[in-house]
Amino acid sequence: MQETHSTASTRFVVADGIPYAYRLFGSGSEVPIICLQHFRGGLDNWDPAVTDGLAATRPVILFNNAGVASSGGEPADTIAGMATHVITFVEALGLQKVDILGFSMGGFVAQQVTLDRPDLVRRLILAGTGPEGGESMVGYPDLVTAHAIEEVPVEENFLYLFFYPTETSQAAGRAFWKRRHERADQDTPSSMAAMQAQANAINAWGAVPTANRYARLAEISQPVLVVQGKTDLMVPTVNSFTLQQTLPNAELLVFPDSGHGSIFQFPERFVQSATRFLDE
Repeated sequence: MQETHSTASTRFVVADGIPYAYRLFGSGSEVPIICLQHFRGGLDNWDPAVTDGLAATRPVILFNNAGVASSGGEPADTIAGMATHVITFVEALGLQKVDILGFSMGGFVAQQVTLDRPDLVRRLILAGTGPEGGESMVGYPDLVTAHAIEEVPVEENFLYLFFYPTETSQAAGRAFWKRRHERADQDTPSSMAAMQAQANAINAWGAVPTANRYARLAEISQPVLVVQGKTDLMVPTVNSFTLQQTLPNAELLVFPDSGHGSIFQFPERFVQSATRFLDE
């Protein structure tokens, strides 16, 4: 029987002395897609409707960076440091080529991995994310921060941060929250130390440079699917337009009535678009 998001065992691969936690499931001989998660997110912060949907046609790898949730080692406090861990992990698995789904902070890391090792990356999906030095990406408004700093997040936090304040979006958020907790043996929550390191990395990534603000995006020649919600409180939606306009080979999908977690609000539609893109 094929494993799923809820049944795949948590595995560890040790590289440079660090035990990286991951789960591998799916079918077929397509290039595997590695999923890079948001701030403090672990293996079980993904939506099973998304990951199982993608796994219907290809291998899916969920990954915890060093020091995050169930992975060992010290958490990196820069996006470049996180990207180095991803590359180390991919090489430890013996993979020659991967697709990457980077969500939120994971999208920052996905861009950096592609810049550092373009030979490893075939295609990119960047969801709820933005470019280095993007608009309004240094720190968050007080109301956002208040919902993001609890050590163990609750449903209210996710409904506020990831979904739009309409009845339809909030209902979709509650459905996501239920799916997200279907697995019995949930991953370890990330520590406050990991959260602080990631917050430092996010703020540094968002700092606007004095010159050549988006110049490095031109170096990413791989096909890219940019996905976003109508109004994102965490990474303002305008940054997705910047990615699509600046990356040489990018297309943009913006979902209505949605926020940061649009891929969790519209999992079937997202999987359909992502599968079409990855199969091209």
